[in-house]
Amino acid sequence: MEGRSGSPDYILLGVTGILLGIGIIMVFSASSIISQVEYGDSYFFLKRQSVWAFLGLLGMFIAAKVNYWKWKKIALFMLVLNFIFLALVFVPGLGRQVYGAYRWIQIGGINFQPSEFTKLALIIFTAAYLARGGIVKSLTRGVLPPIFLLGVSFYLIIRQPDMGTAVAISTCIMIMLFVAGMKWSHLFLLGALTVPIGISLVLQSEYRKERLLSFVNPWEDHMETGYQIIQSLYALGPGGFAGVGLGQSRQKFFYLPEPHNDFIFAIIGEELGFLGAAFVLILFFVFIWRGLRIAAYSPDLLGSLLATGITSIVGIQALMNIGVVTASIPVTGINLPLVSAGGSSLFFTLTGVGILLNISKHITKN
Repeated sequence: MEGRSGSPDYILLGVTGILLGIGIIMVFSASSIISQVEYGDSYFFLKRQSVWAFLGLLGMFIAAKVNYWKWKKIALFMLVLNFIFLALVFVPGLGRQVYGAYRWIQIGGINFQPSEFTKLALIIFTAAYLARGGIVKSLTRGVLPPIFLLGVSFYLIIRQPDMGTAVAISTCIMIMLFVAGMKWSHLFLLGALTVPIGISLVLQSEYRKERLLSFVNPWEDHMETGYQIIQSLYALGPGGFAGVGLGQSRQKFFYLPEPHNDFIFAIIGEELGFLGAAFVLILFFVFIWRGLRIAAYSPDLLGSLLATGITSIVGIQALMNIGVVTASIPVTGINLPLVSAGGSSLFFTLTGVGILLNISKHITKN
């Protein structure tokens, strides 16, 4: 569908740019000490994040130029590529193990996280599949095919293991099915099937049970399973209203694990205080508002579902990450979109934003 083409959503573009800028600044602030000690260069993570930001912006601007209907033509190819990437994680010599998890493929000096590609690939395929209209009312023809493909991806991601990402993607696809018009009876049926599976996955894994118990009372095992949550709260507490000052974090001195990645929001709260943390939250709320607005006024079901999926995955990840940092939910290992350090995440998130911007050019309301 070519249709009319207007201007992109400049508010969405601006919010994305601000979040990206905050991310680059805070990645440097949070990682400078670690970079100096581990790599002999305090700018190591800053330079790497800047390179990925450039590549991500390039992907965003290219995606913003490509008519979103063209993604439908390569949806199946992206799905197959997704399964290949997820399987390569377990191939000796290609899969890279970090903290006991196989989540990366290493080719030369480049690390690639396949689950980040999975997010975009499943969103595009599910949107393309459901865009035919009407089929979502059928359990066998509409709901089960994308759920089955999601289940295969879920299994491969859980094997890494990475339950946080698997849950985020599953929630996103369920939202897309709901928006497409899935029957309430089918929704309840899927819920009745997936909840026991989720509980069993937690109970069968010792480290997942430990994370759940540490969330309930992190001080019971404050040096092991509860350590991350406690150190995160120690970062947020001293931040107060205005923060201790940019670059003045004490928790980044090897107290808080992954201060530039999963727990970067804690450093934001410590250095910029309630004002800085609230500003980041507002930016994500504006991002979600503009994304859902694009979905609501999209000229067709494909655009609406693509916008819903891309907006949902960013919103879900932000909610999960901030929930972990504030000790509101158990530790999941989800980073903060556009802000945390991470090349694959930044590239595919910005590419997804580019698709959103292209859809916004075709919306039926200015």
